[in-house]
Amino acid sequence: MPIRPYRPDDLEGLYKVCLKTGDSGQDATDLYRDKHLLGAIYAAPYGRHAPDLAFVVEDGGQVAGYIVGTADTRAFEALLEDRWWPMLRAAHADPQSVPWSERTPDQHLERLFHKPNTAPDAVVAAYPAHLHINLLPHLQGQGLGQRLIDTLSDALRAAGARGLHLGVSEANTRAQRFYDIYGFTRFPDQPSPGTIWMVRDLT
Repeated sequence: MPIRPYRPDDLEGLYKVCLKTGDSGQDATDLYRDKHLLGAIYAAPYGRHAPDLAFVVEDGGQVAGYIVGTADTRAFEALLEDRWWPMLRAAHADPQSVPWSERTPDQHLERLFHKPNTAPDAVVAAYPAHLHINLLPHLQGQGLGQRLIDTLSDALRAAGARGLHLGVSEANTRAQRFYDIYGFTRFPDQPSPGTIWMVRDLT
């Protein structure tokens, strides 16, 4: 299965794969009315603003998996604050006034447009790069995850990154096992309830 660098016409493919894997690796299509919300947070901004660190798996001419990331998390956050989130904030009202328990799934994501999640300072200081990776279910378990991580890791090293981090839901033990296998360890301090921070040395 070929892995190749991201191209601008792959953008819709990033949105689709993100949605199709957005429920702890399973299809999240039925969870959201707006099918672009997940991708607008976890995939599309990397294609738009860090395309040199984006790679896709192509299956039958379609994007069926991807890995995206950045070598400098804080710089990327600042870039998105300037060039990505304002566009989404203008199109999606902030549901802050709606009690958390009463928000729709779409509103939970729209809140992240207005208040994006950030990794803890200690994690970013030691492991400044980060990634997001997704593969459609029919391609999982074939070694493509390892190939994608190796491909991005090589590109991050070339960009000068010395360490890589990611956050995974505490409930998603399947994903945690995946990252365990591929060389990630748990950051010693876990300051974010519900999120496990996993790290990998790139030196």
